Amino acid sequence: MNQSTARKSTDARDDNQEHKPHVLRLPLEDEQADRAPHSYERWLVAKLMRMAGSPPVRFQLWNDELIEPATGQARFTLRLSDPKALFTLVTNPNLAFGDLYAAGRLQVDGDLPELMEALYRAVHKARQQWPKWLEALWRNHNPRSTGVSEAKENIHHHYDLGNEFYQLWLDQAEMQYTCAYYETPDLTLEQAQLAKLEHVCRKLRLKPGMTVVEAGCGWGGLARYMARNYGAKVHAYNISKEQLAYAREEARRQQLDHLIDYVEDDYRNISGQYDAFVSIGMLEHVGKENFNGLSELIRRSLKPGGLALLHSIGRNRPMLMNAWIEKRIFPGAYPPSISEFMSICEHGDFSVLDVENLRLHYAQTLSHWMERFKDNIDKVTDMYDEHFARAWEMYLAGSIAAFRAGSLQLFQVVFTHGENNELPQSRQDIYTFPAAPEAW
Repeated sequence: MNQSTARKSTDARDDNQEHKPHVLRLPLEDEQADRAPHSYERWLVAKLMRMAGSPPVRFQLWNDELIEPATGQARFTLRLSDPKALFTLVTNPNLAFGDLYAAGRLQVDGDLPELMEALYRAVHKARQQWPKWLEALWRNHNPRSTGVSEAKENIHHHYDLGNEFYQLWLDQAEMQYTCAYYETPDLTLEQAQLAKLEHVCRKLRLKPGMTVVEAGCGWGGLARYMARNYGAKVHAYNISKEQLAYAREEARRQQLDHLIDYVEDDYRNISGQYDAFVSIGMLEHVGKENFNGLSELIRRSLKPGGLALLHSIGRNRPMLMNAWIEKRIFPGAYPPSISEFMSICEHGDFSVLDVENLRLHYAQTLSHWMERFKDNIDKVTDMYDEHFARAWEMYLAGSIAAFRAGSLQLFQVVFTHGENNELPQSRQDIYTFPAAPEAW
């Protein structure tokens, strides 16, 4: 859907409300069905459940008729409002499930993240037996371009929704929209996000006066943490105007702006040499066709004894992003497999020092985000509309499920120049004392 359509739908809903970008309004027209389902429609539901691996799901059709799973007991109920919703779902569930849920034409009885996890696990097993025609029909599509001009639009689509929106459900410490680090499972979101920042700084072995370049800085929390707690001088690059406005104001408020330069520019234009190169949650937006260029950039940006850290959502094997996420939420997204991730290091002749997988940490992070999002869903609906709120609820729930089911990973990789011998003998210093603050 183009931006002009989004603007019109927002204005039509409330002419007096300030425009907010990217309110999702999908081309799906509701149909009030006042007839019983045909036999072939019941057959389609049964066939759909078999192709999905017979998950513990029952369907409730538009006339309240129930279709139970062929095996086992149902833990969840999916309610379809009309026949068109069924045909849309069968055509490509990867795209249609999220669309229909956001439009309110597919309702869920049961815990949404648990439902999505059950579906992911069932489909993962079932798809090994799919015929080629079904794999083609239900395929995900290639991500949109991440060239310089396209990357700016992709980032604008997701990150420039308004700082007020993200403040409703992200942590109140540093506005981190990336995986937190739960040293212990009882940490608050704020503690775990600060622990993540500390964990990253320790892995980079930061010391006062060091220079750091950050590619994709979000709302600037890592740069402020490095400056405030380590006395580092940070150059942080970002192309989101909304995020940079917040980051610069916070740096001024905390009197850290003399140590931080927030640069509104594409990461490809980074210049100079630094003691550390860091990127948290940006690699998913780079596009694998640009990995060699990123590798060369890191190589020329990193001093001979410097360390680099990349933190990114990833996969166990190469796969395209879910069609609905890529099309509606994260345009241009491609989480790399671990082998694709390592190609960055291979191309630049880097030595890999540390690989950590924080997959379950991200599931817990997302669970905390979802709790806060649901607590504020009325505010989100007022800011945008119900369609938008339901789309983002689905996005968060599906993400929780993907990390729980192992469909997504979270890789944190540290590397350096292959000829660098100024290396720590062990990782013991990283774990000398807890990374998480005691109070928050």
